[in-house]
Amino acid sequence: MPLYTARTEPLVAEIVHLADRTPQVSAEDLLAGFHPSYRFGEVSFDTYIPDPTHPSQAEAVQRLRDFAASINGRGGGAESGGGGFLGLFKGRDRRSGNGRGGRGGNGAASATGIYLDGGFGVGKTHLLASLWHAAPGRKAFGTFVEYTNLVGALSFRKTVDVLKEYTLVCIDEFELDDPGDTVLMSRLMRELADAGVRLVATSNTLPGSLGEGRFAAQDFKREIQVLAEQFDVIRIDGEDYRHRGLAAAPEPLADDALLETVREQFPEARVVSQDDFSALTANLSRVHPSRYRALVEDVDVMVLHGVETITEQAMALRFVVLADRLYDKDVPVIASGVPFDRLFTEEMMNGGYLKKYFRTVSRMTALVREGQMGETGL
Repeated sequence: MPLYTARTEPLVAEIVHLADRTPQVSAEDLLAGFHPSYRFGEVSFDTYIPDPTHPSQAEAVQRLRDFAASINGRGGGAESGGGGFLGLFKGRDRRSGNGRGGRGGNGAASATGIYLDGGFGVGKTHLLASLWHAAPGRKAFGTFVEYTNLVGALSFRKTVDVLKEYTLVCIDEFELDDPGDTVLMSRLMRELADAGVRLVATSNTLPGSLGEGRFAAQDFKREIQVLAEQFDVIRIDGEDYRHRGLAAAPEPLADDALLETVREQFPEARVVSQDDFSALTANLSRVHPSRYRALVEDVDVMVLHGVETITEQAMALRFVVLADRLYDKDVPVIASGVPFDRLFTEEMMNGGYLKKYFRTVSRMTALVREGQMGETGL
């Protein structure tokens, strides 16, 4: 159905309804999506600009360069001695610039894996994507949730069989959201490491603290320790994004103004999705999260009618995945209903999944500001 700019002048755009889509995705297609999003499609170590007031950033770049060189076969020769222990786990803390427990510039090169720890907005994903671009051979880049979804789509054994043929597996936003994921990712990491796969992850939480505040971590210390032992920890200091605050969510539009806004803001859009929020979320419960990338693959602009506060945790977590896929693809959003800073309940925004929900509110707000206010580069 064409989208009309006026009563008689149609745009070159097709309206689709995500609520009606049930994408079928092959294993090959799923794996083909494990690469940095377009936002990090051309980044490199050279394009990362360290903050001179935080020397750990420049040191992290050098350690990752060394790690990449070791994958290329140009590294090696690093000492195998190590730094101090951290809390529950045996991983070596490479807190850059603290003068403690380091192995020198090539310390990271001999590690089985690297764990980039630090606050929001210090460039961890940029560095992880830069490493992915620099590494040779078959390699995968995805979020923690994408890997757990991959296991759900392919089965654990098939996922291991596929990924163990890779040179490098990069895991962004490494979080343990429930006990099942703890055990799952522990097994996956252990088997990939045993197969010689190099592992690199980012997180805002040190490995030994994963799971704290979400479930009884003491019941899973053994699994968490196994995970932590795979990584050399590099701490990246910097201004915490959470201290900068969120951009204000724009006021929702009236329903009858949504398509007119598309016409005005995005006259060259070719595919526009238009859905009632309730219908879209209902379909999310039927479509496996591993297929959300395919769900929005061809969408240039998203129109949502009647956005509501999500009150069910399971649905909230599915929407988190959708928001990540929309943000990866930079899909502008135009919406009516409640503003996106009210997408989740107050209880959710103060619960164990706070960081996930904060990220989703931030990303959806950025996409709505782009869609309704013309802001870019968010």
